[in-house]
Amino acid sequence: MQRREVLRLLATGTALQLAPHQLFGLVREVRSLMDGQVSLGTLNPHQYATVKTMAELIIPRTNTPGATDVKTAEFIDLMLTEWYEDAERKRFLGGLEDVDLRSTTLFGKAFVDSSAGQQAEILRALGETLVDNAHASRRQSLTGRGAAAGKNFYSMFRQLTLTAYYTSEAGATQELHFEIVPSDYNGCGELPIAKEAPQK
Repeated sequence: MQRREVLRLLATGTALQLAPHQLFGLVREVRSLMDGQVSLGTLNPHQYATVKTMAELIIPRTNTPGATDVKTAEFIDLMLTEWYEDAERKRFLGGLEDVDLRSTTLFGKAFVDSSAGQQAEILRALGETLVDNAHASRRQSLTGRGAAAGKNFYSMFRQLTLTAYYTSEAGATQELHFEIVPSDYNGCGELPIAKEAPQK
């Protein structure tokens, strides 16, 4: 199964399938807020570049738009600024610092200055940590011992990236082939009456 297909199933399973029809109005509102945004709200320029690079590695441009094309980094900045609580925002920004720390330790340079292969290696390591944390949480819940771990940074990042992409017009229409159905249907409406052809 292609990675894009896996991402599509994740996104539709967690976002679109369970969301009320009002979600699309909210998404339009969020997108209009992004369009009116003149400066970053939470991220500094280096953090913004890191978010943009990571998101594009997760959903690169192929024959469909990538994460950068749908302004994923701007969406994430808006969500951090307008929606996240202080503790969540702090965890997210701490996660970005950890990404740079990993990159500096391994390669001697910041994440955005590393090669694409080095960046992919860091994302793979973050993904493995995510899987390990999920297994540990499952074991804890099955045995009843210990509290479930807090939400991992990379889990937050991926969720924001997928939400940004698949709720964008390009992601929904070109990737998911989603067609918006009108919110109401009037089955008793009058049909237009066809005019008769003039008599000769």
